[in-house]
Amino acid sequence: MKKKMKANGGFTLIELIIVIIILGILAALAIPQFAPATKDAQVATLGGNLTVMRTAIQLYFHQHNSIYPGFNDEITGVAAVAGKMETAFVSQLTNYTNKNGVISTTKDSSNFPYGPYLMSRVIPDNPLADSATTAANSATVEADNEAGKLTATSSATKGWRYSVLSGEFIANNTEYDDL
Repeated sequence: MKKKMKANGGFTLIELIIVIIILGILAALAIPQFAPATKDAQVATLGGNLTVMRTAIQLYFHQHNSIYPGFNDEITGVAAVAGKMETAFVSQLTNYTNKNGVISTTKDSSNFPYGPYLMSRVIPDNPLADSATTAANSATVEADNEAGKLTATSSATKGWRYSVLSGEFIANNTEYDDL
């Protein structure tokens, strides 16, 4: 008695090509659906980061005789000059401080009882900053705020804007500066 030969159960080349084409069409339809979700996630992260920063700024303000971070120099504790405000702002929010804003990297409950206000020791990123041209986690710190309200700049080189006089902290994105 002769045994029957069993045929291979594999796919033909034509069947595989058809499956690949169908998967490609499905991927082309599905990928654009993820773009808005990514943007929504970035906007939600931006809102969260703004809340964290604004809370830290307000807590600092209330613990430091109604002075906002960056107003006083982080070394001397007296009014900072324009070029030092940004450094003072970051240092005062990420280190221990005394009542005048002088910083220390170690906690000393009698001399440096306040802070740090940001546990990550860095300013959070602006997730919508153009990373090619913008330092997403740095802020333009301004000494005065004549207009009464900060607005984002269209040629942003930094991810945030902040006023040491009003304590206003905004995203440096013209589309989202009202968050």
